[in-house]
Formats: sequence, structure tokens, C-alpha cells
Amino acid sequence: MKTKRVALAVILAAIAVAFSPIFIPVGIAKCFPAQHMVNVLAGVMLGPLYAVVIAAVSGIIRNILGLGTLLAFPGGMIGAFLAGLAYKWSRNIYVAGAGEVIGTGLLGALASGWIVAPVFMGKTIALATLIVAFSISTVGGTAIAIAALHVLRRAGIWEP
Repeated sequence: MKTKRVALAVILAAIAVAFSPIFIPVGIAKCFPAQHMVNVLAGVMLGPLYAVVIAAVSGIIRNILGLGTLLAFPGGMIGAFLAGLAYKWSRNIYVAGAGEVIGTGLLGALASGWIVAPVFMGKTIALATLIVAFSISTVGGTAIAIAALHVLRRAGIWEP
């Protein structure tokens, strides 16, 4: 069973990286709806810890390939963790989606604007800009993930 979970984690990280050329540029940030889709899928299907690791690994790979920024880490990892935790507590994919949106759109944006951008990137960006950009990205990715989970459930591939 653990091998299947690790294989799914690898596939989800690969999907996040494969779709990384599709992003929304906002100042120093690059917003990746596919990462948020993967965060919700991982949080629901694998749990909060796997979701955080997948977000971190895909963020590292995107940065190595020059497709991401350091803002990928707080945005992706906080959202992934809250999506997984919300699903673990509620067993509801919509609550998991709300966890992703709050984790990335608000908390990830705040961590990015207050800590990562100024300390690690030597840049400043308006918090309102990050919150709006991260929220748009995460709402889109979350909607795709929820639709995908419905399809996977109906196909018998995933059971809640």
C-alpha cells in the first residue's frame, strides 16, 4: 500500500512540474494553478504530510528548471497542508478546497510578502497584489481539482 502512495505522490509532483510552463505572472511572483490543483488532490488522496512534500519537491524542481520562484514554497506548502488537514478532519472535498484557498491565497501570500520576498529575494511587493494573485491562482486550481476528484470517484479510481 505504501508503494502505491509513493507512486501517486511521484505522479502528482510530475504533473505539477509538467504544467509549470502555464503560470500567471504578477510582479516577482509566478502563480501556478496546476500546483494548487495538485495540492488539493494530494491533500485529499494522500494526506497533509504527503501534500506538503509534493509541494516542496515540485517547488524545488520548478526553481531548478528556472520555472518558479522562492514564493512557491510558502504558497504551495501552506495551502497543501491546510487542504490535507481540512480533508482529514471533515472528509469533505469542498472543505479541503477551502483549506487550499485560505492556506495559499491568504496565509501563503502573507508569508511570501512578509518573509520570503524581502528576506530571501531582496524584493518587496504589495500584499494586496500577492493576495489577489495567489487567490485567483488557487481558486482556479482548486476548482479543477474538485472536478477531477468527482471524475475519479465516478470512474472508481478514488473512493472517499
